[in-house]
Amino acid sequence: MIREINLTIAVIAKECLPGKVKTRLCPPLTAEQAASIARASLSQTLQTVRGVPSAERLLVLDGRPQARDSVGFRVVPQADGGLDQRLAAICDDAVGPLLIIGMDTPQLTRFHLQGLLEDWSTGAPVHDAWLGLAADGGFWALAMREPRGDLIRGVPMSTASTGTVQLARLTAAGLSVGLLPCLQDVDTFPDAVEVAAQAAGTSFAAAVGFVADNVLAGGRS
Repeated sequence: MIREINLTIAVIAKECLPGKVKTRLCPPLTAEQAASIARASLSQTLQTVRGVPSAERLLVLDGRPQARDSVGFRVVPQADGGLDQRLAAICDDAVGPLLIIGMDTPQLTRFHLQGLLEDWSTGAPVHDAWLGLAADGGFWALAMREPRGDLIRGVPMSTASTGTVQLARLTAAGLSVGLLPCLQDVDTFPDAVEVAAQAAGTSFAAAVGFVADNVLAGGRS
């Protein structure tokens, strides 16, 4: 059983304010409902990360944290700039192996990270980096044993080829890259329903179910 490894896990997230997060869920959701889905996604992700063996956990946040989100995490503000620059800044500040995870894959479990954890808990790891591709073409996780911001800076984000370009950037630098399972991001309401089914029994699934009942009933919460 893997207990603790020399790894910093950074969750990059945005404060879940109506009209500021998950706007692609609207319609059919209201801004308040979309924010509730975002809060549930972030909360579920943080809960999972708390159970992953690591030396340090960071919540890299755009906005102000809720007290419950801060438990077990050191909260640091995001850098300025586009997403590539903000991710690169996390790498530039890191000392030692780093795993960056987004807040949009609440179906994440420790199982999805097992390949990385087993590899980097050995004295002779096979891979220098790990990448978790997303079904929409992006990526939900990026890890480097020796973090380098220059390997992310300039990668076009939020495109259908973001993950492919990021993988090519890592391999072109001579890194051996392991691939984590591909996961579906929560971008639209159908995405949220699909991911909730994959995460049955979780608080995220309950939040989506509550909102879905209101949508189907034509109500608003």
